[in-house]
Amino acid sequence: MGMWIVHIPSIEQRVGIDHAVLGWLLLLLGAGAFVGMQLVGPLADRFGARTVVPLGAALCSVALVLPGLAAHAWTLGAALLLLGLGNGCLDVGMNAHAVQVERGYRRPVMSAFHATYSIGGVLASLVGARTLTLDWSPAATLTSVAALGLLVTALAAPALLPATAPGTSPQADSPVNSLRKAPSSTPSGATAPTPHPRRTTPRHIWILATLALLIMLCEGVANDWSVLHLRTVLDAPAAAAALAYGAFATAMTLGRLLADRVAARVGPVAVLRYGAGTAAAGLTVAALSPWVPLALTGWAVFGAGLSGCVPQLFSAAGHFDPDNAGANVSRVAGLGYLGMLAGPAVIGPLTHAVPLNLTLFLPVALCLVAATTSGILHPRPTTTPHA
Repeated sequence: MGMWIVHIPSIEQRVGIDHAVLGWLLLLLGAGAFVGMQLVGPLADRFGARTVVPLGAALCSVALVLPGLAAHAWTLGAALLLLGLGNGCLDVGMNAHAVQVERGYRRPVMSAFHATYSIGGVLASLVGARTLTLDWSPAATLTSVAALGLLVTALAAPALLPATAPGTSPQADSPVNSLRKAPSSTPSGATAPTPHPRRTTPRHIWILATLALLIMLCEGVANDWSVLHLRTVLDAPAAAAALAYGAFATAMTLGRLLADRVAARVGPVAVLRYGAGTAAAGLTVAALSPWVPLALTGWAVFGAGLSGCVPQLFSAAGHFDPDNAGANVSRVAGLGYLGMLAGPAVIGPLTHAVPLNLTLFLPVALCLVAATTSGILHPRPTTTPHA
């Protein structure tokens, strides 16, 4: 995904579209991701990550080649739709598996898993800047990375954990102070062999999903507009502009490597509250900076602030009901990724009214909203919900 991000300006120029059209096309990436997430969530609960993760990873890898081959807006849209589908399938499967691993450790480890995703962004920034300097075509670079993705998939698949039987994972195993579902909320057939994948999603899951939408919308702005911000607003060279996403991804990686220990010490509420506030300050600096180095610093602070926020929400959703972790994570991730892709799509049309750097104050405002509503992650007493 990082390699797609750093090649956005090159592919946009090759296809011959403007920022506004690109913004609308990114909606297709989000739509594909949302569909993939909703499909794979229940499948992950039923068949386990060992089955769904390799399939999602293979689809995501193969689809990565297609944007580099697109020659028209409609072919790029189709390519992004398929890439989003693969990414959505892989994302929910990976996060459901991470919840399973975290439950075994009995302490927060979710942020460390997300850190490895961010490491991919750092590598993409460095490799992408180099290949752009060497005038490699996007098709050649993306094909090479896709082949690597298929190799990693084949090597990792045998090491994934098998599915656990429903009802065998006690809620007491949750390593985080998050919202928990009362045992009495299960119907009298609590020992039924399989959970019902279509039962009503709890209200607290939708609240977590809404917060995920706000935070991941802000992440999406960095993913899709950080490079263009430096390129078009500050007139930075293509290789230097690619480092904007690299600064964001590097800071996010370092933050996520530390976030598990911080969450264990101060709790998820503080991680979300102060992290989102820090992100708002960093993006404000980036938006107002007239200098490339200061803008890079602002994007880095933005990444550091956001780094621990989403893992707290995913972890809380996964531990809310272990037997339906995949379905609950798919709700939170699905709405979150709609924000990640729909948010940048909103930025595109806004650039017709105001400069690109001023549109960045929309995610600044959303970070502040997330910071002030972070109390949803406070532990709550278990109660029997209404029938």
